[in-house]
Amino acid sequence: MSSQDQDISFYEYDPSKAVAGVCLALFLITFIWSTFMTFRKRAWVWMVQLLAILMEVVGYADRIASAAKPSDLNLYALQFCVIILAPVLMAGVIYVVFGRIVFHVVPAEHRTTKLLWIPPRWITPIFVSFDIIALLVQLIGAVSVSGTRATDKDAANKLKIGKDVALVGLAIQMGAFGLFTIIAARFHFTSQQFEASLKWRLEEAGSGKAVLVKGTSKKINPNWRHLLYALNVSCILILIRSVFRVVEFAEDSNGAVSKYEVYMYVFDTLPIFLVVASFCIFFPASYVPYMGFRVPKRQDDTAQLGSLEGSATELRER
Repeated sequence: MSSQDQDISFYEYDPSKAVAGVCLALFLITFIWSTFMTFRKRAWVWMVQLLAILMEVVGYADRIASAAKPSDLNLYALQFCVIILAPVLMAGVIYVVFGRIVFHVVPAEHRTTKLLWIPPRWITPIFVSFDIIALLVQLIGAVSVSGTRATDKDAANKLKIGKDVALVGLAIQMGAFGLFTIIAARFHFTSQQFEASLKWRLEEAGSGKAVLVKGTSKKINPNWRHLLYALNVSCILILIRSVFRVVEFAEDSNGAVSKYEVYMYVFDTLPIFLVVASFCIFFPASYVPYMGFRVPKRQDDTAQLGSLEGSATELRER
């Protein structure tokens, strides 16, 4: 490798070490808090979110080093890939949280395709599957883009192919996540019809911050709708970030997005940090039970809950 090759920067601008340092500190704080809450609440499914936040931490730590050595391929490729891919994992865990909200708020007999457009039991598997496909496709594209040097033979064609692959991955993510965002926003309104039934089924437990579903061992925060607000806002923020990345990959290296670092921080870093921060404030396991990898299926709880819902229906009819 010639010294001339080593001196070519992978950035179209002069990357800021100071701004990357601030981002590193902010994501590190949220990672520490999220880790504490995950173990305190035994919310094991949230470890996927921890991995996503850790990727952001590694990404911005590496970006500081990359800013000092902008011509280092390995440093550039690492920060580029992990920052690109972390939000895909966040989208995946949002699917799971929504599924848990539906499971605990909506009575079993009302969990229908008509309510959510998709069979409720398949919401998480379907959207997570699309998320995994989007992750793998974006990974291939990101590695191709970040690993292409300006001095490589046929570099322009390699870069174009990498960007096109990444765009396909982003299109898959945006299509699936866009549909999910509509479903989640619609559920925000349709779920109101179940609030009266849910309140009837609750009784205070302990401090009153969490309540028991009568006749079962399930606990749920009566302010669960706050979590739904955080989820809906997070969906919009991730879509904003995805649109930005589509624009970035679609334009050439002379485009405004590629030439000015501020766009990345405003339309990628900020939205993703707000997603992470919102779930630090409205931690899912503080609002809905069973944030482990599986939802326990207890026949006694189901039977008693069904009996209680039947009693509630009879009372309303009277």
